[in-house]
Amino acid sequence: MRLGLITIVVRDYDEAIEFFTVALGFDLVEDSPSLTNDGRPKRWVVVRPPGAETGILLARADGERQSDAVGDQVAGRVGFFLQVDDFDAAYDRMIAAGVDFVTLPRTEPYGRVAVFLDVAGNRWDLLGSA
Repeated sequence: MRLGLITIVVRDYDEAIEFFTVALGFDLVEDSPSLTNDGRPKRWVVVRPPGAETGILLARADGERQSDAVGDQVAGRVGFFLQVDDFDAAYDRMIAAGVDFVTLPRTEPYGRVAVFLDVAGNRWDLLGSA
């Protein structure tokens, strides 16, 4: 058994693809045209960190309820965790790419951590070993 995908609801496909591939260095695994249940066009967009099994389905918000959830998919908590081998290099690269960090790096018993926002406004932990 494995976890294949999780979904992040975003405002715009292309803006989200650019953030995840350029700012975070993820791979664009798939970007295919698709249709909603009622026949309207949408896209099937999957990004994944290099070497990871689990990917992220980037789903454009459709309707008021989904639009309201953009950036608040886990009610203001950190809901996503990006583990890296070299914390300082990843942090510096992300800062240079314009990623919005909401905390400074700190050391916790479980490792180095800093909280950043994704393109939708969701909170992530950037995690490195202690």
